[in-house]
Amino acid sequence: MVQVKIGGTYVGEGCPPLIIAELSGNHGQCLDKAKTMIRLAAEAGAHAIKLQTYTADSLTIDIDSREFLIDESDSLWRGKTLYSLYQQASTPYAWHAELFSYAHELGLLAFSSPFDEAAVDFLESLSVPCYKIASFENNHLPLIAKVAQTGKPVFMSTGMASLEELEEAVSCARFHGCKDLVLLKCTSHYPASAEGSHLRTLQDMASQFNCVVGLSDHSRGLAVPIAAVALGASVIEKHFVLENDTDAVDADFSLTSGEMKSLVTETRRAWKALGVIKYGGADEEQDSKRYRRSIYVSAPVKADDYVSEANIKVVRPAFGLHPRHYQMLIGQRFTQDLAKGTALNWSMVNVEDSQGDR
Repeated sequence: MVQVKIGGTYVGEGCPPLIIAELSGNHGQCLDKAKTMIRLAAEAGAHAIKLQTYTADSLTIDIDSREFLIDESDSLWRGKTLYSLYQQASTPYAWHAELFSYAHELGLLAFSSPFDEAAVDFLESLSVPCYKIASFENNHLPLIAKVAQTGKPVFMSTGMASLEELEEAVSCARFHGCKDLVLLKCTSHYPASAEGSHLRTLQDMASQFNCVVGLSDHSRGLAVPIAAVALGASVIEKHFVLENDTDAVDADFSLTSGEMKSLVTETRRAWKALGVIKYGGADEEQDSKRYRRSIYVSAPVKADDYVSEANIKVVRPAFGLHPRHYQMLIGQRFTQDLAKGTALNWSMVNVEDSQGDR
């Protein structure tokens, strides 16, 4: 059984899905707002919150040339430079200790995605329980090595990585000491489409890398993460936003507290529905077996009357003989007078090879 332990929480086979609320830059660089988001995420039933630990300078260069401009026609941030977007969305380092402490008070796991090696040192000083490698960073092998060397569990988003690139990233993490790895299927488009999610990859990733798998989801709504749980995802990460905060940087693909509560409820329900391989009916179906079919007398008969299609019938409920005996009974004789609606049993017919089952 493949599992990872993070703090006191087990993640993986046999465990309900771990739901992570990603604050990203939706706090709008307001500390009180960030704390409100954490409180509402906890009230909604999320199990963890995640921050992002970077500065604009640790991610890019302050240049407005075309290469550093977001110009995709369908981007939520079209027209911004990379530097200005990261300035707007970053979480101040000075907040981290307070936000982690507040999350712990509310019973949440709290960790972050570092975006450079210095951020790892900073997060280590705060004793985070685990790390996340963001999808755009999974080719940053020095960062992966630095995180792995902490010996703590690592979540890694797959994003645009090819299988070969993912093998390289996973090998790097394991070589440098990562023993507990969770790969998160991720489509790095914002918002991501359902058809671009390719969730069947989850089962292949689990097999290829012998690790716990999950989903870091940027699609709208709940359908994709619920389907992911049905396909074996043990972790679901979704961006979180306050109700009606439509100006938040990632609002378009983030969940409100009500939606997060539904995500927690429905993914756990989907996980419970997986159950085990079982035939013969669930425990709750046992009482319903009485309403299956069996053979009943359908018209009054006398002793020595022939059994015929006119006087027996396969009906509900299931207190008579099994329907498999119907053709064999035709042409036999009744041993006694019987009223319409009598559940037929072997004592009521004269059959030499009768078997005493129903």
